[in-house]
Amino acid sequence: MELLRTITYQPAASTKVCEQALGKACGADSKKKRPQQPPEESQPPQPQAQVQPAAPHHHHHHSHSGAEISRIIVDPTTGKRYCRGKVLGKGGFAKCYEMTDLTNNKVYAAKIIPHSRVAKPHQREKIDKEIELHRILHHKHVVQFYHYFEDKENIYILLEYCSRRSMAHILKARKVLTEPEVRYYLRQIVSGLKYLHEQEILHRDLKLGNFFINEAMELKVGDFGLAARLEPLEHRRRTICGTPNYLSPEVLNKQGHGCESDIWALGCVMYTMLLGRPPFETTNLKETYRCIREARYTMPSSLLAPAKHLIASMLSKNPEDRPSLDDIIRHEFFLQGFTPDRLSSSCCHTVPDFHLSSPAKNFFKKAAAALFGGKKDKARYIDIHNRVSKEDEEIYKLRHDLKKTSITQQPNKHRTDEELQPPTTTVARSGTPAVENKQQIGDAIRGCLENMPEADCIPKEQLSTSFQWVTKWVDYSNKYGFGYQLSDHTVGVLFNNGAHMSLLPDKKTVHYYAELGQCSVFPATDAPEQFISQVTVLKYFSHYMEENLMDGGDLPSVTDIRRPRLYLLQWLKSDKALMMLFNDGTFQVNFYHDHTKIIICSQNEEYLLTYINEDRISTTFRLTTLLMSGCSLELKNRMEYALNMLLQRCN
Repeated sequence: MELLRTITYQPAASTKVCEQALGKACGADSKKKRPQQPPEESQPPQPQAQVQPAAPHHHHHHSHSGAEISRIIVDPTTGKRYCRGKVLGKGGFAKCYEMTDLTNNKVYAAKIIPHSRVAKPHQREKIDKEIELHRILHHKHVVQFYHYFEDKENIYILLEYCSRRSMAHILKARKVLTEPEVRYYLRQIVSGLKYLHEQEILHRDLKLGNFFINEAMELKVGDFGLAARLEPLEHRRRTICGTPNYLSPEVLNKQGHGCESDIWALGCVMYTMLLGRPPFETTNLKETYRCIREARYTMPSSLLAPAKHLIASMLSKNPEDRPSLDDIIRHEFFLQGFTPDRLSSSCCHTVPDFHLSSPAKNFFKKAAAALFGGKKDKARYIDIHNRVSKEDEEIYKLRHDLKKTSITQQPNKHRTDEELQPPTTTVARSGTPAVENKQQIGDAIRGCLENMPEADCIPKEQLSTSFQWVTKWVDYSNKYGFGYQLSDHTVGVLFNNGAHMSLLPDKKTVHYYAELGQCSVFPATDAPEQFISQVTVLKYFSHYMEENLMDGGDLPSVTDIRRPRLYLLQWLKSDKALMMLFNDGTFQVNFYHDHTKIIICSQNEEYLLTYINEDRISTTFRLTTLLMSGCSLELKNRMEYALNMLLQRCN
C-alpha cells in the first residue's frame, strides 16, 4: 500500500490521484477532502511544499497534529537521554527534528512518528518496512540509519544529520546549476543508487528533496518511505507510487517498478538541476501523465549535446533502452567535462568559480599570456574572451569536445598510444581568455600564431635539449589510472585516487607523490605496506608498455640532473588528441590519428617547441625562430589545436 506524492499545482486533478494510487491516498483517510498542496521540488516562482525538503530524513504525507513532543526524550531500552531541537521538516506520519545525544553531544536527524498516526496495521507495517530496509544500509552516499526506539507516545528513528539541507533547497536558491556541479552531484547519486540496486532495493522516490547534503558538501540519498525490494518482473507490485513529475511510463501503466524506473527518475533529476524545472511539468495531472506516457518533453537548445544525449537516454520510453548506472557514469557527459573534486559551501547559494590551483594554474596563465601578448592588445583579448563567455559557437563546441580525465573520472576504455583513431579535421581557432600580461616571450609566441610568414616547411634549426617527454602511454583509468613512460625510461602512474608514483630508470627506486611537492622515496622491492598494491600496479604498467608499445619518436634522451623529476599533474583528452601537463610546466599533445606530437617546455627563460612528425622524426626549435621563419600548415594547425586545449583548461 503506497502513497502518491505530489509536487505540482493540480487544481482540478487532485482527486484523480486517488484513482491511480493503490495506497494511503485511496485508503479510508482519502475519503476526507484533502487541501491542494503546492510543489515540493525546486520550482523557483512557486512556494515550497507540503514537505519542507530540509528534513534530512522524513516521510512525506499530509501534515499532522498531535501533542507537543517533550524536550528531553529517553530511550526506554538503553536509558539514553536526547534533547529535541528545531524542526527540520515534516511529512504525513512524522516530523523530523534535530536531536542531540546528551551523553556525547552527537547530533542526529530524528524522525518522530506518533503512535496515533500509525494506529492501523497497514500504516504500522509501512513504518516497520522502512526501518527494516534502511537499517541494513551502509554507504558513503546513503543517509546512515543509526538507531530506532519507541516510548508510549512515539516511534523515534535516528538518522545521519545533514546540515546543508537538501538539493531542493540548493536549487531553490540557485535556480539552475552549472554542468560541473551536476556532474559532481550525479556521480554521488549514481554511487549511492548503485549500492541500493546491488542490495536489490529500489528507492522509488528519487527527487531533489530526497538528496541531502552534509557539512562537507557530500550528497546522501535518503527517505526510504517508498523503497521496496526488487522483485522479478512477473511478481512486481503494480502500485503507482512516487512523485508525479518523476513517475516513469511503466509505473503509470501499472507494469511495476524496476531499476529502470529509478534511472528514469534520475533523468528527471538531471534535467531539473540543469534547467530549474522538471521535464514533465504541466498545469494538470492528467496532461502530466500523458506527457510521461509518451515521453514527450522539451529539450532547450541551451543544453549541450552530451547533456541532451544522456537525459534523452535516461528518459527513453522503453525501460530496456535506458542506460545502466555504469553506462551513465561512462557517458561522454562525464568524460568530456570538468568535475570538481569538492564544492565550496558557497555553492548552496552562489554560482561557483572554478579555478585551477598552482602550479597548473600558473603555467596555464603564463602560456596563455605569452600566447596573446602585451598590454596594447589586452582590451581586444578581453573582448574576445567575453564573446567566448557568451558561448561563441566554435570555441564552445571545442570546450565541450574535450574529455578531461582527472582523478574523479573513469573512462570506459583501455586505450594505448598504439590505438589509431580515424582522421579528423583539426580545429584552427584559438580561444582567448583575458589573463595577466606576462612580458617574457609573449610577443614571440603570439607572433608565432598571428604574424609568422607562410612557409612550406618547419624551421631547419635543431637544438640540443635536456627535457623529458612521454614516449608511451596507456589509459587504464577505468581500473587503476593513467600510465606513461618518459624518454629516460622512467615510468609514471597517476592513480585514480590522485596519488602519483614513478619507477625510476634503474627499476629499483620508487618516488611517491601524495601531494604536490611532497615526495617519498623507497625501494621497489621493499615498499611500505600501504604502497605494495600501487607498486604492483606500477610494475604492471611498466611491463605492459615495455612489451606492447613502441617509442613515440626518435628524440634522444638527455637527463639534466639540475632539473626536478618530472611527474604528471593532469591529462586531458578530446576525440582528436591527448594533452599531458607536468609539474615543471612541460606540456605535450599527442594526436591520435597520425601519432604526431607537440612538446612545449621552457629552458633558459624561453619556450622551446619540439615537433615529432608522422615518421616519428623530431625537430626542436625556439618559438622565436617560428616568428622569423614561419612553419608548415601541418604544424601550425597542430599548434593551434594544442593551444586551444590549453586555453580551454585555463578558461
